Amino acid sequence: MNGKAEVDEKQAEAVRKLFDGYIAGFGLKTASENAGLDIFHGSAGRMLRNTHYIGDEYYPAIIDRERFDKAEEIRTSRASSLGRIRELQDAPKPVADTRFTMPFVERKFADPFAQAEYAYSLIESEVEDNGSN
Repeated sequence: MNGKAEVDEKQAEAVRKLFDGYIAGFGLKTASENAGLDIFHGSAGRMLRNTHYIGDEYYPAIIDRERFDKAEEIRTSRASSLGRIRELQDAPKPVADTRFTMPFVERKFADPFAQAEYAYSLIESEVEDNGSN
């Protein structure tokens, strides 16, 4: 309607109940069950972080920003107290073999795939497995 999604009021009420139950102190699974949602813990957690519920250019608001922020504050606090919040660390960059030697490749096969397989088999790395020369 008017280029926006339409709200299924029954489902919207279940979303509101999920947020309210979680804010009231229930765990994710219990809050979702009390809201009439048959979903897993992880799905309920994703719902609590879904910003579409506070509305945007396509989705009408189902809950207000205050309720969303309160649920996020509680979720973050619970995760922190359980040691589940960690600072993301940059993954170590893999060291790739970048120098190779290859002898002259003779034409041995008429089939281009067989010839390519033969040519690739001649490649030798000049870098040791541990990444040093």
